[in-house]
Amino acid sequence: MDYSALLSKVPMFEDLTEDDRTVLAQSLLERRYTAGQMIMNQGDEGSSMFIIAEGHVNIHLPGEASRRISLKDVSFGEYFGEIALFDDKPRSASALATTDAVLLELDRTTLSKYVNARPHAAMTLLRTLAQRLRETNDMLSQRAAKNAVAEMENNLTWSQKLADKVAELNGSWAFILFLLSLTIGWVIINGLSKRTEFDPYPYQLFNLMFAILVGLQGPLIVMSQNRQTEKDRATAETDFKVNLKNEVNIETLLRELGELRAENAARFEKIEKQLPSGSAATPTARA
Repeated sequence: MDYSALLSKVPMFEDLTEDDRTVLAQSLLERRYTAGQMIMNQGDEGSSMFIIAEGHVNIHLPGEASRRISLKDVSFGEYFGEIALFDDKPRSASALATTDAVLLELDRTTLSKYVNARPHAAMTLLRTLAQRLRETNDMLSQRAAKNAVAEMENNLTWSQKLADKVAELNGSWAFILFLLSLTIGWVIINGLSKRTEFDPYPYQLFNLMFAILVGLQGPLIVMSQNRQTEKDRATAETDFKVNLKNEVNIETLLRELGELRAENAARFEKIEKQLPSGSAATPTARA
């Protein structure tokens, strides 16, 4: 089968001439996978990339069901595994065929001959690789759950920490009891005798100190409140990303479930056609 039209939709090869794509398409190896079959595992040795001609493939970081990180669902015209073409390191992710799929494999040797024959294509390949790396980094940063409040608190300066401490102290009974004790003590000390009276009634020195304290408290409390607003905003943004991730996962599950039902229905129809006439599968058997 001629896959040159498919290569024209792949960004890595879209700038090639029609003749060049035809020659390259003839060197591709066709691989077929059934639904649920692993195409490659993270850590496997690899030296080829895959282009999807039919079906759907899920790219993910392996792990237990609750810790598996789905990176991307790819389908017709998309590709994966291209990093293995340029280094000898193990695969950086796993690939699973979520439906019956037909993939076109391009190995390193074939690509090397292609680049040597067309040096101008090297920059296109590098540009495509850089774009894919950026996309992967963005997906990982968006899908990883973060403790936004903890990250902000770890990056606070000493002045910001002081403001938070002042705001925390002002909203406590300890601060109220301290002010009451200081006021009563000040009045008692200044009322014992004329010799110990350093701030006579109406206690102007005490009023000055208290006014300075209140004047400093105001800006510090406002600073702390503004920072709390930033924490709330960061927490809300994290919640939005988590909800978005859940919606994407639910949509993926629904799509895969629909595809599974369609495949099962097609298989049952195929089985019924192979059965002798009059002995079609009953609804109980199909269930």
